[in-house]
Amino acid sequence: MLAWLSANLINIVLIAAVALLVAFLLRGMIRDRKAGKRSCGGNCAACGACKGCSACGQCPSLKARQTPKKTPGR
Repeated sequence: MLAWLSANLINIVLIAAVALLVAFLLRGMIRDRKAGKRSCGGNCAACGACKGCSACGQCPSLKARQTPKKTPGR
């Protein structure tokens, strides 16, 4: 068993390092999601993921749909 560990020590260390890196990336993504951060960035002209970028909430077309229309004379 000890011979196998010493023969594969580099592989074990590399796999552990990659697993740790993935764990930190996932943790950061989960924290960002809980904090309400989006990956869109608010640049609707460059957003190819949607029409009107309803995910980021910063598109003029989305804001126009959300604001209530005022009736004149009231």
